[in-house]
Amino acid sequence: MTLSDQLVALIKETSLEVSTEQISLLIQYVELLNKWNNAYNLTSVRDPKDMMIKHIMDSLMVGPHLKGQSFIDVGTGPGLPGIPLAILYPERNFVLLDSLGKRITFLRQVVFQLKLNNVTPVKSRVEQYHPEQPFDGVLSRAFSSLNDMVTWCEHLVSVDHGRFLALKGIYPSDEIAALPINIAVANSYAIAVPQLDGERHLIELVKS
Repeated sequence: MTLSDQLVALIKETSLEVSTEQISLLIQYVELLNKWNNAYNLTSVRDPKDMMIKHIMDSLMVGPHLKGQSFIDVGTGPGLPGIPLAILYPERNFVLLDSLGKRITFLRQVVFQLKLNNVTPVKSRVEQYHPEQPFDGVLSRAFSSLNDMVTWCEHLVSVDHGRFLALKGIYPSDEIAALPINIAVANSYAIAVPQLDGERHLIELVKS
């Protein structure tokens, strides 16, 4: 089975609407990730077919829960979930933030080759990055805890309607209990990722 056949089959197990062109871009991204991974060690997932499930589908399934137009993916690593979401939603803007130069070098190459006009890779530590405008949403699948995420990223979200969107495994009850008093859980979603073993949850937090 080709990567394209695999991705089409996976998407059919969801309610996502993904065009032929978007599938092509997602395949190109995985091929670039696989190619660069040997030298740059961008992900511990080595098999492109595993990347389709653990990286691409895992990221895309966040999509239906996004609200707003501008997002920042903090600790993006090789561009997850930011790149797949930017491909799925070309009308929305994504800043991909990481402190490691080799990851940003890779992301700039992805943006160039895939012509992703709605993606801006930025090399910075999150606490040192101060955007001109706050974002509608802060995305992360890399932060160690929800408390760290809201503490370090509080300056990045819009006061009125900004949201923190954390992709987690099992439901993080202990982390939610430890959140600061001014942060509330707006929603939590059990995410069903086709053919992925284990639980996935998206936790949506707001300033209260």
